[in-house]
Amino acid sequence: MARKPRIHYPGALYHVILRGNARQDIFLDDDDRCRFCFLIQEGIERYGHRLISFCLMSNHVHLAVQVGNVPLSRITQNLSFRYTQWVNKRQNRSGHLFQGRYKAIMVDADTHLLELVAYLHLNPIRANMTRKPEDYLWSGHRAYLGLDTIPWLSCDYVLSHYSMDMKQARQLFVNFVNERAGDGHQKKFYGKGSMDSRVVGEDAFVEDVLRGADSFPEYKPTLDSVLSEVTSMYNLREEDLKAANQKRLPSEARSLAAWAVLELTDASLSQLAERVGRDASTLSKAARRFDTRCQTDLESQKKVARLRKLAFLQA
Repeated sequence: MARKPRIHYPGALYHVILRGNARQDIFLDDDDRCRFCFLIQEGIERYGHRLISFCLMSNHVHLAVQVGNVPLSRITQNLSFRYTQWVNKRQNRSGHLFQGRYKAIMVDADTHLLELVAYLHLNPIRANMTRKPEDYLWSGHRAYLGLDTIPWLSCDYVLSHYSMDMKQARQLFVNFVNERAGDGHQKKFYGKGSMDSRVVGEDAFVEDVLRGADSFPEYKPTLDSVLSEVTSMYNLREEDLKAANQKRLPSEARSLAAWAVLELTDASLSQLAERVGRDASTLSKAARRFDTRCQTDLESQKKVARLRKLAFLQA
């Protein structure tokens, strides 16, 4: 049975789960966890979404993400790809680190926001990793209590639902979380028992989301459309990208195509490598160089904006 397409709404809240491939651990030590958090921060600065809550376990990750205009798939793909690069380089390994498709469930923030945050912060308790959520260092709970400072975590957004007085809000938040410490696994936050497994909320909310889903579909450009657009930008043919020389325009075009494959499509660098006559590792380095240049170069930013429009042109 074909998978249902993901639903994108600007402002939507998602419960995201990233799992290790074949249930393998994705964090071996605190350096790995620190790197993952650093990449989360970079992603927030780059894509403009909110991270409401998080919990890093041994072989999987829970995130509560409120998106802006950039679809969740691009945010998550960038995070998982860059972290996999870190782990592979550090451990001198290759291949996939995460399961092929992350899980993401849209959650009705009006009715389930507070409960979702508590659920994520209680994961270490349910896994018998600690007795108190504030003793676990790799979730957002300590930041919510004011014990740690995490600038990229949107604590105030949740705490303001309890009280505008921060001290009182934190106490009410602690009480709410502690009251749910014995709740156990909540199937609804995994899409079980809902009218649609992609959405959690009251029936009216789910119906509204599904009715409006066509207004904000999460389309992704194909590899063919990316190559067509890139070669058009540089006034090249696809055959020119295979040239053995290192002329500037074909080289820049390959870098842009590699960036677009990673950021915008479901294609792989291996597939692009076959089309342009380069190996995937070379294209990966080229994509990183382009990404760095794009931070300050206006022309590169214009090319990126033009490529991002492909998703809407294909709708």
